[in-house]
Amino acid sequence: MFSQIIKHKLALFGLIIIVLMVFAALLSPVLAPYPPHRQDLSQGLTPPGPGHILGRDKLGRDICSRLIFGARISLLVGVVTVGICSLAGICIGAVAGYFGGLLDEIIMRLIDILLAFPGILLAIALMAVLGPGLQNVISALCLIGWIGYARLVRGEVLSLKEREFITAAKAQGLGNARIIFRHILPNIMAPVIVQISFSLAGTIVAEAGLSFLGLGVQPPTPSWGAMLNEGRQFMLLAPHISIFPGIAIMLVVLSFNFIGDALRDVLDPKRKDV
Repeated sequence: MFSQIIKHKLALFGLIIIVLMVFAALLSPVLAPYPPHRQDLSQGLTPPGPGHILGRDKLGRDICSRLIFGARISLLVGVVTVGICSLAGICIGAVAGYFGGLLDEIIMRLIDILLAFPGILLAIALMAVLGPGLQNVISALCLIGWIGYARLVRGEVLSLKEREFITAAKAQGLGNARIIFRHILPNIMAPVIVQISFSLAGTIVAEAGLSFLGLGVQPPTPSWGAMLNEGRQFMLLAPHISIFPGIAIMLVVLSFNFIGDALRDVLDPKRKDV
């Protein structure tokens, strides 16, 4: 019981961090103390202090302002990618699990082929072909992001399609589409919601990784991963350039994971007594 209380308190902390991130992304032109692209080369590598609470980078740009604007990129990539992947994965997994047969076999073998390669390597390879950019980052992450949802939904559909209420729906002459969308999918959304919360964290890390490698959003657009890369060469001289973007990524990823753990406990029928 004590561990569950601690877990839900961590989820509340995570929810607060996510809400702050959303506000920062939506109100970044108002909240940012300085324009994110304003340079002052004479003040480059200035440490945190009055007027610039998080310091400046090598070009004299305010790190706090760039962090706030960088939240827009992380949130946009996370929401759009997870939205596309979840929708595609749910549809593909539901069709494969419900109809089975040759269609299910083809879909699962395709998934096995994609799982044979590390996801981040596939994303890097696609970025090398398409070139860097925000749209290409989303496309690369969507290429592999739907797999987890498809496997999850397929397994849940296989366990539900032989249940009595599905048999009764078929006996009433309901169409396959109505059975899938009205009777099956509403009963499997709990694990899907948990998967979405964890996927948001993974997508933000993946976007930061691609930007760190120079394959994501290109300068001068602020990105947390690119900010990490910019400060890498100044770790001994001005560590604050990399420390604060790293802390931002860590807090957001931990927050989504805390929320996912809490949702798993709340939505799991086996834990209702807890």
